[in-house]
Amino acid sequence: MSQHAPAPGEPQSRRRLAALTLAATGIVYGDIGTSPLYTMKEIFGSHGIAPDTANVLGILSLVFWALMLVVSLKYVVFIMRADNRGEGGIMALTALANRAVTGSRRRMLVLTMLGLFGAALFYGDGVITPAMSVMSAVEGLEVAAPALHPFVLPVALAVIVMLFWVQRRGTASVGALFGPVMVIWFLCLGLLGAVKVVEQPGVLMAVNPLHGLAFFLEHRMHGFFVLGSVVLAVTGGEALYADMGHFGRRPIKLAWFGLVLPCIYLNYLGQGALLLSVPEAVRNPFYLLAPSWALYPLVGLATMAAIIASQAVISGAFSLTRQAMQLGYCPRIPYVHTSAREIGQVYVGGVNWALLVAVIAVVLGFRSSSNLASAYGIAVTLTMLIDTLLAFVVVKYLWKWSMTRGIVFLAGFLIVDVAFVSACAVKIIDGGWFPLALGLTLFTLLATWRRGRELLTEHTAGETMPLDLFISSLFHSPPRRVEGTGVFMTSAPQGVPRPLLHNLLHNKVLHERIVLLTVLNEDVPTVPDIDRIEVEALDYGFFRMYVRYGFKDDPDIPAAMRQATERGLMRFEMMETTFFLGRERLVSRLKPGMAMWRTRLFFFMFRNAASAADFFKIPPNRAVEFGTQVEI
Repeated sequence: MSQHAPAPGEPQSRRRLAALTLAATGIVYGDIGTSPLYTMKEIFGSHGIAPDTANVLGILSLVFWALMLVVSLKYVVFIMRADNRGEGGIMALTALANRAVTGSRRRMLVLTMLGLFGAALFYGDGVITPAMSVMSAVEGLEVAAPALHPFVLPVALAVIVMLFWVQRRGTASVGALFGPVMVIWFLCLGLLGAVKVVEQPGVLMAVNPLHGLAFFLEHRMHGFFVLGSVVLAVTGGEALYADMGHFGRRPIKLAWFGLVLPCIYLNYLGQGALLLSVPEAVRNPFYLLAPSWALYPLVGLATMAAIIASQAVISGAFSLTRQAMQLGYCPRIPYVHTSAREIGQVYVGGVNWALLVAVIAVVLGFRSSSNLASAYGIAVTLTMLIDTLLAFVVVKYLWKWSMTRGIVFLAGFLIVDVAFVSACAVKIIDGGWFPLALGLTLFTLLATWRRGRELLTEHTAGETMPLDLFISSLFHSPPRRVEGTGVFMTSAPQGVPRPLLHNLLHNKVLHERIVLLTVLNEDVPTVPDIDRIEVEALDYGFFRMYVRYGFKDDPDIPAAMRQATERGLMRFEMMETTFFLGRERLVSRLKPGMAMWRTRLFFFMFRNAASAADFFKIPPNRAVEFGTQVEI
């Protein structure tokens, strides 16, 4: 920060912007960049729409305005402005919305549940996206050679297994290739489309919204249901906002308007032009755009693009799990960092293998991209709808927009979102139930863990002895003091931690210095080092210490203590410090604070959560755990 920051016109700044834009092209736009593989095929093939001039222009118009209204206007222009200290995504947006209605517990609860449900739906997308993208790419083999049809499913499964198998290695070694590969992919999309547009320039008229309106007037309810396939063109659009913290707003905008949007829409126009001249191409208009000699290279390039799109979603699931742990919505799950330089690159083994099993089950169950399309879209559209509702709260209460301006914002995007959700609702019976069921299951797990932790905290706080009363009692009956520092981790800093009472009861001693350490999870991405640690000196050698982490920070208690020593707040010698932690054994009361099945579910998650010592990187040889029984 002390270095001179180059002005926007300086070469160094331009080079950095170019590098970030290239990286954003590879990471952010993988999902939406593979949509041309299947969107037009599903629109005309699944709905039986005749590829005549009116229908082709109508569909191309709907695709264009979906891209402009949902991706360009809603996400790029509006929602990307709602950043939480530079970070985006549904967790960051939920935190902003809660900040906007601070003081209203009921509103905060509703907004939190909305954000939590949207986050749970992301896992459903994390299952469908790899399956859909890889299957659509590999199906190009049967276009090149129909005899290869039996090999499509095994090849797709092999690619998927390989993709998840290499996750533990991280993306640092291959991530540098993502940007160049996706640039080649988008240029290829644009070139393939431009060749056909030159042959049929009339398709350029599709940007006129009247063609989309005419399509609805002609097909009425059937035309409305076609929106359920049109939405495939914008799946992945929410990634612009979710990945904003990695690249910044400007590189993402430049990549979208400068390369991605023109190239993918040119490809859609080219597919439409092809359908006008060769209606039989409806079986796979994307691959039939290419000359026969280019089919195999195109299949290879499409498969690479599908892998990159899947990688972004899988990495997003890892990051979201880590954020949920930090914010208290998920039990502690072991994870490892896969990059020494990028703290956001993590690998969560349990999530990885669960996703792999789910993706394989989906591929074997649906067996083709056309069948998968029936399950694709409903989770994405619901997430987009939740984004709109949360963004309205932000613009109305945090940005202080007038009610009229806020309602215009809400109504404009809500009409589009509700239309897409309603059109996708008919997919629920045909497969859309799967991502919804997965999302609801994960929402139940997250909400149950949060509620269970609240009940546990309330119970322990109610039975905790006040700290000031405990310290005053030590003056009247002082125990034996031993050298060193005892660190007692507690979520209730005003009370006496149970491990402290157990240690005094069983060992009859207190350390020279007693540190009551409380970890506070803030609703911001990262906490600056200057604000991370707070130490308060109390009587009788007691200290109260707070360590703050954002939802993208890496909890590391020994590192925090070294920082406290360097700043002169306290002196810690690790070999003279012992950490005391509690390990609760839960039992249920006759009248639990949750339904009995949720209580049992919470007990199961609680028993299988990683230990606090491992999660906070406390050395095992410096940790002592005291067991206790707690009723909730």
